[in-house]
Amino acid sequence: MRKIVVTQFLSLDGVMENPMWTFRYWNDEIAAFKAEETTANDVLLLGRMTYEGFAASWPQRTDVESGGVYFNGVRKYVVTNTLTRADWNNSQIVSGNIVEELKKLKQQGGENLVVHGSATLVQTLMQHDLVDRYRLLVYPVVLGTGKRLFQEGSTATLKLAETRTFSSGVTALIYEPDRK
Repeated sequence: MRKIVVTQFLSLDGVMENPMWTFRYWNDEIAAFKAEETTANDVLLLGRMTYEGFAASWPQRTDVESGGVYFNGVRKYVVTNTLTRADWNNSQIVSGNIVEELKKLKQQGGENLVVHGSATLVQTLMQHDLVDRYRLLVYPVVLGTGKRLFQEGSTATLKLAETRTFSSGVTALIYEPDRK
């Protein structure tokens, strides 16, 4: 059975929206951490807005180092009830009863399904206990406003699986649900 892995860039106050603020902290350590995701996952699971952003920027990147080969070649499921087409390489629409469709995807063979960004999708996944791992890069920045990973009213009991600190001040926190 596949696992759904949520990977996010977060500010200290939990903002995940438009992570342009992460660029100044990027280094080889973080690049290696993110590259691990490309070797452990063979499918992207993206919300509509993240899909549209990725589809606008990744096709121009065609090298291995930037991640272009991976992002352009990997299979992508776009979770949406508004798009009718997904033209970027290897993309397929998931719509209708999204929760049931995602449960079916988890039952298929293969590697993990990884979710980048996609705030609304992640909220749905969390509400239905479909997230199996959180890979959070927490940046030493407080933004004050923006979409947050854990919105008001969210609840979760997680267990820490791993931490890593990077020389740029960023900390990787890897959690799994505590489903006791």
